[in-house]
Amino acid sequence: MNHRPVSRREFLAATAALVAASATAEQTAIPIIDTHIHFFDTTRPQGVPYSGNGVKNLPIANPASFRRVGVPLGVVGAIEVEASPWIEDNLWVLEESNKDKLIVGTIGDLEPEKPEFREYLGRYHKDPLFRGIRCGNLWGRSLTAQVEQPAFIAGIKELAAADLTMDTANPTVELIQTIVRLTDKVPELRVVIDHLPGIEPPTEAAALRAYENNLRTLAKRNVFVKVSAVARQVAGKVPTDLKFYKPRLDMIWDIFGEDRLVYGSDWPNSAGNWVPYATELALVREYFMAKGRPAAEKYFWKNSIAAYKWVKRDPKQPQLPA
Repeated sequence: MNHRPVSRREFLAATAALVAASATAEQTAIPIIDTHIHFFDTTRPQGVPYSGNGVKNLPIANPASFRRVGVPLGVVGAIEVEASPWIEDNLWVLEESNKDKLIVGTIGDLEPEKPEFREYLGRYHKDPLFRGIRCGNLWGRSLTAQVEQPAFIAGIKELAAADLTMDTANPTVELIQTIVRLTDKVPELRVVIDHLPGIEPPTEAAALRAYENNLRTLAKRNVFVKVSAVARQVAGKVPTDLKFYKPRLDMIWDIFGEDRLVYGSDWPNSAGNWVPYATELALVREYFMAKGRPAAEKYFWKNSIAAYKWVKRDPKQPQLPA
């Protein structure tokens, strides 16, 4: 059999194709734990307090509907974050989550300053999927005001003693300062800050320094950050070029480093509403793969174990060596 000599151009092209294919295979091989999704069911007789900020054609957001979106893109596990202030919805979410092993945890909605907090915390904590609660700027509450309440701090200490996580909600510059004060009072508390890329940093020099100093203080504490809801609307459009988002991502990376960042999509709110899930994922995948595979693995799944201490439920879900 005669073989035609391969030209240098063909050789380089073939080599480039192999490198690209290898990079793609390496990239998709990293399992993903999505630490920020929401559930709701608008068909329930009582309705819902949250329905995805107007997500179209999605009356029910549950494990089955998320599975259809996330699994084809490499998601092997997810943590549901509260989307209701109704106490009974903590149980509803746990019941829904227990139906599908894709869900490795839930973050509930309980008010630490309430007299019944300890009872409810103990009740829901019996389910291993219950990984903590969310506090912040939501449901008409203010974490800044709550931190000054002794009853709230006592409840948060109960949460920390149970080795559960406190997620924050809807970050602002003021909220970041508040988390510093909270962790001053409860240093053992494990905190996950959500949607940090969405904060508009202060433009005034002194305020910007104070904001960055607060972040640096938190980076030295038991605090994790969700690089979530990265895509944002600008003048009615959503930029899809990573260069647009890189300055904020670089600041977060420079301050918190590779061991404190976790992935979250905010499905079906920003991911699924403003942009397709795949677009949101592509932005952070491009950014973190450029940091190297070890850093990307930490971001997409390893750090989520430290942040939430979730328990593996499915063979496809990764786990750290014993």
